[in-house]
Amino acid sequence: MTMDSILNIGKESLTYEFIAAVEEALEARELIKINVLKNCDDDVRDIGNAIAERTDSELVQTIGRKIVLYRQARKPENRKIKLK
Repeated sequence: MTMDSILNIGKESLTYEFIAAVEEALEARELIKINVLKNCDDDVRDIGNAIAERTDSELVQTIGRKIVLYRQARKPENRKIKLK
């Protein structure tokens, strides 16, 4: 996947501010990639599932220390992917 990571999770792991940033990114882009830094001790898949649950998004995949999430934009004018 050639898409760049737009957010990084570090030793603080999941904070309220991080979840808010994910919410904003999902609304703007719909499909995002998150990088889990080496100083984060939590399991990548567990983090991905927790973010997906808290943001009402879908965990597309985890590869190594990368997480890919999708959520259709709530505002129709922000939607990039048109579902029929």
